[in-house]
Amino acid sequence: MRQTRYRIGTAILIAFVAFLWPAPTAVSQQLPDGVYARMQTTRGEILLRLEHDRVPLTVANFVGLAEGTITHSRGAGVRFYDGLTFHRVIDNFMIQGGDPAGNGTGGPGYTFADEIHPQLRHSRAGVLSMANRGPNTNGSQFFITHNATPWLDGGHAVFGHVVSGQDVVNAIRQGDRIERVTIERIGASAQAFQVTQESFDQLRAQTTGRR
Repeated sequence: MRQTRYRIGTAILIAFVAFLWPAPTAVSQQLPDGVYARMQTTRGEILLRLEHDRVPLTVANFVGLAEGTITHSRGAGVRFYDGLTFHRVIDNFMIQGGDPAGNGTGGPGYTFADEIHPQLRHSRAGVLSMANRGPNTNGSQFFITHNATPWLDGGHAVFGHVVSGQDVVNAIRQGDRIERVTIERIGASAQAFQVTQESFDQLRAQTTGRR
């Protein structure tokens, strides 16, 4: 009887631990290798694929801010995007977020150079790109398109696209909140893409040197 009770107790414990331990989502298990950002908003989830292999500096900036692994204006170790709003929304154009001031004037306390890849264009809905005030003034603000916006090519750094949740993008209204941004890495290359202050500074120096 004691042995039976032990086995039952062990089974219950294992089941309880399995319940608490977060399993990969079905969507994550089906995704191709790559770096992804899950953006939880007050309207729902937007899943973004990030182009870490083609624009590593721009993606490192976004990932480092999202995970709080690089120095920025909101404080050491703070997950920069969590709790910020979409401060600018233009129907049939784009939604813009990533400003801690909430009015289009804020940023992370630094800027970095444009990283324009010729194969990454504003060619469709769901393009993730950097907002800026002119050449080489990228910071933390980004936008996601409602439609193709080809006139932005060459002036804004595209660094990802929507995998799922374009309906959420289209539903976002000014003032809606980014509740949390979680970075997911699938595959060896993505797992190796870890952002530290040192690695980010090296990428900044390399990109500035190519200008």
